Amino acid sequence: MTVSDPLSAVLRALERPGRDTSDYDLNPGTVLPEGRVLRPAAVLVPFLCGPAGIEVVLTKRSSRLKHHPGQIAFPGGKVDATDAGPVEAALREAREEIGLPQGAVEILGTWAAHETVTGFSVTPVFGRIRHAFEPVPEAGEVDEVFSVPLAHAADPARFRIEGRRWRGEMRRYYVAPYGPYYIWGATARILRALADRMAA
Repeated sequence: MTVSDPLSAVLRALERPGRDTSDYDLNPGTVLPEGRVLRPAAVLVPFLCGPAGIEVVLTKRSSRLKHHPGQIAFPGGKVDATDAGPVEAALREAREEIGLPQGAVEILGTWAAHETVTGFSVTPVFGRIRHAFEPVPEAGEVDEVFSVPLAHAADPARFRIEGRRWRGEMRRYYVAPYGPYYIWGATARILRALADRMAA
């Protein structure tokens, strides 16, 4: 008997075409400046297959950080000059931020970069964590490492659209709250894109 891959639905979704995402795609009237220079970054979207099912590992950023304090995020950050590319950057950041060994991750694929309102071009890198690991939050950067069931993150009904003023204009964005965690912004947008492709 052939045992199916528990991530088969995710793998199919990663192969499906879908429109690119950005922090602006719910705000079609936004006029972006020509010649803007975006800083390359990458995030790891890590899937962990456990006894309770498939989970997505996320972080809660430190409340002491200058940028995005306390926000829910994938492990990730800027692509350094020493990184071979976004995949290596995502794996390096995951090792630094949550103590995830690089060799414990099987890369499943990447998507086109997501432009953020803060001037980053963020490449989502999808990976399978091969075995359980003990998260080690990076002191001063990460307050908490936690997991969200994929059944929640991949359910379009769990998402809603909210808005707030940003630099004098109303900005709309996806949110997908989970318990005490307010998942929003680029993190929620990437998860919503995954949910849409899995539901297709």
